[in-house]
Amino acid sequence: MSRDAGERPRYRDLPVDPGLPAGSSWGVFGSDDQVGMLNLLDEQRVRDGAALVRRGAVFPLNWKMELPDPPVLGRLPMTHTYIRLDGGFDETYDSFNPQASSQWDALCHVDHPVHGFYNGHGVEEITGRPGSALGIDKWAERGIVGPFVLIDVARYRTQIGDPIDYRTKDVVTLECLRGALEMQGSRIEPGTIVLLHFGWIEWYESLDSAERATLAETEMFPVPGLSTEPDMDEWVWDSGIAAIVADNPSVEAMPFDKASDRTFLHFRLVALHGIAFGEMHDLSRLSEDCAQDGVYQGFFTAAPMNKLGGSGSTGNALAIK
Repeated sequence: MSRDAGERPRYRDLPVDPGLPAGSSWGVFGSDDQVGMLNLLDEQRVRDGAALVRRGAVFPLNWKMELPDPPVLGRLPMTHTYIRLDGGFDETYDSFNPQASSQWDALCHVDHPVHGFYNGHGVEEITGRPGSALGIDKWAERGIVGPFVLIDVARYRTQIGDPIDYRTKDVVTLECLRGALEMQGSRIEPGTIVLLHFGWIEWYESLDSAERATLAETEMFPVPGLSTEPDMDEWVWDSGIAAIVADNPSVEAMPFDKASDRTFLHFRLVALHGIAFGEMHDLSRLSEDCAQDGVYQGFFTAAPMNKLGGSGSTGNALAIK
């Protein structure tokens, strides 16, 4: 039996069944749930998000598909080939990885090393054929739509005299997030899409070609991002965050250690809680606008690729104020 947003247990009361993994949200939205915390983006929350539009200003959040260049984290460069037609062009994309630039991690992208995929789905269910579990198509069928709050971590850290060091694993704590929210006068309510502006994309675009090549050649280069401390799980769950969209490659700080779920946030937030992660979204223009008018919330829409069983998608996201 599923529960709506008002019936969600507190983090301290998870799991809902003693036979389920400790701290997991499995079963909260039903035993065969496929979409995780996007369940909180119901029709009411979509209306709430639409009501936040005041100016009609639209901010596309897709970074250029050609960036990072060279690709990072072992992804291959995309080859774009025109096909000349009688009266126009078609085209092909070879070595296209939908997670090479602005991206979503589907719930089948990460499995917990002990407990497996979100809500107990097994690896044998990830087939890419009809009936495949937890694919990006499950989100594509509904879209990712609702209110957003941007947390401008980069601006907050600069204002308190501790600017982010982009060349190190600069860990952003829960205390820092709360400080940024207080500075902005922002509040997160259940069913909110949180946008994390670390400033990583602006920093990357300032690098020369040699520095970019060095990053691409490094298996796990340093990246500022979220702390893996347990208080992050509790805050994300109890706040009712439906999705986390960051401008860095990993949401959490890198290098990360996949040895256990205590050292890799993806294992807990994606596999145990069903949180939608978006990465390398370009929040630069939106963050500047929020700083200028003091409004850090608005309406968010994204249409993930409708690929049966896909483990990820291009971002395809808009923020509207």
